[in-house]
Amino acid sequence: MKLKKFFMMIFVVMSLGLTLTACAPTPTAEGTGGYFDDSVITTKVKAALIGEKNIKSTQISVETFKGRVQLSGFVSSEQEAALAVKTAQTVPGVRLVINSLRLR
Repeated sequence: MKLKKFFMMIFVVMSLGLTLTACAPTPTAEGTGGYFDDSVITTKVKAALIGEKNIKSTQISVETFKGRVQLSGFVSSEQEAALAVKTAQTVPGVRLVINSLRLR
């Protein structure tokens, strides 16, 4: 009976360890908490772009990974691209803004 309890305890510990590591971040994938943090940052950046009247925000896509925001899409001028980058940089949690915007 003691042997059965011992193996059951080992099974529970191993299962718990596997469950916790499944949610852990890696250099190329986020953990569960990081994913939600980045989703919040993306939403806030999109809202900030919408709030800026000199930016055609419907033409800009926002992606976030570990606090790095990538702006892609089309803008009318270099000034609009610079304003979009500056606006994204003001959002709390943004560590870096990657400008992949193209002139149309």
